[in-house]
Amino acid sequence: MPGRMLRLLSLLQSRREWSGRELADRLGVTERTVRRDVDRLRSLDYPVTGTTGTAGGYRLGSGTHLPPLQLDDAEAIAVALGLVGAAGGGVSGIAESSMSALAKLEQVLPARLRPQLAAVSSSAEAIPRPGVPQVDPGALAVLARCCRNHEIVAFDYQGRQRAASRRRVEPHQLLTLAWRWYLLAFDPDRDDWRIFRVDRIAAVTPVLHRFTPRVLPAADAASYLVESFVSAQYRHTVRLTVEAPASVVTSAFEGVVRGIVEPTGPSSCVVRFSADTPAMLLTQVAAIASLGGFVVDEATPETAALIARVGDRLKQAFSGAT
Repeated sequence: MPGRMLRLLSLLQSRREWSGRELADRLGVTERTVRRDVDRLRSLDYPVTGTTGTAGGYRLGSGTHLPPLQLDDAEAIAVALGLVGAAGGGVSGIAESSMSALAKLEQVLPARLRPQLAAVSSSAEAIPRPGVPQVDPGALAVLARCCRNHEIVAFDYQGRQRAASRRRVEPHQLLTLAWRWYLLAFDPDRDDWRIFRVDRIAAVTPVLHRFTPRVLPAADAASYLVESFVSAQYRHTVRLTVEAPASVVTSAFEGVVRGIVEPTGPSSCVVRFSADTPAMLLTQVAAIASLGGFVVDEATPETAALIARVGDRLKQAFSGAT
C-alpha cells in the first residue's frame, strides 16, 4: 500500500469524519486524488462512507469483517505491549483473547520485527491484582466508542452507597488508575462533571444523539481524576500536623488516596486524608510516620482505634528485636 494511502487511512482512523478539502490539504493532493484513494481503500474492503454537499465528508465505518491492518514498527510493538498488559488490566475474560491476538500478530509481522515481538511475549507478564473488580470488555468498548464519537450514553450505575440509578451522560474519556477503570463524563441532569467506576456500570446503551464536547475544568482528564480523589470527602478521615516540608510529604504518598497538603512553614505542613475504610488510611499514616514527628489533630473513631491497635502490635513485635 503506497505511503499516501497509509496516511489517508491513518487520518480516517483518527477522527469521526473529514471533509474532502481537509484530507486534500493534509495529504498535499487534490480532492480528485482523495476520491481516487478512497475508492482504492474501498476495493481493499475498508468501509469508507461518503456524503455529498457542503457538509459532506468521509468516514471510516464498520464493516462485516476486518480489513487488512496497517501498523508501523513502533505501533506494532506498542500493540504487543498493550496485549500483554491487558491480561492484568482488570478486564474480565480478556487474558486468553489477548494472548490469542498476540500470537496472530506475530504471524503477520515482518521478519525484522518478530525477534522484538518474541522478546516481549516471552519476557513480559502482567499480574492481575487480587480483589480488583472485573470490567466487562463489551461495556468498555461501547463507552470508548461513545467517547470518541461524542455520543450520549445511558447506563445503570451502582453508587458507593449501593443506590442504583439510571444515568444519561456525555462521556469524555476512559481512564485507568490502580487497576481500576473510570469514566469521566458530564451529567446534564446534575449539571456537573462526574466520575464513574466502570465495574459499577451495567446495561450500557448508546442514545445515538451527538453532543458538543464541553471544556473540562482541569488541564486534562488524568489531572481531574487525581484531584477529585484528593479533594473527595469519604466516610473516614484523619488530619495530621507533620514536621516535614510539604514537598517531602507529597512524595511519600502511595496509591489512590493522596491527601490534601497545606504548608504551615518551610519545614512543616498539615495533611488531611479521606477514604472509604480505615485500612486505606493506615497505609498513608504509616508513610507519614516514617518521615519523622507528627501530631494527630483529628481522626474518625474507627480510624484512630485501628491505627492505635496496629501501633501497639508493631511495638510489641519489635520490642525484643536486635
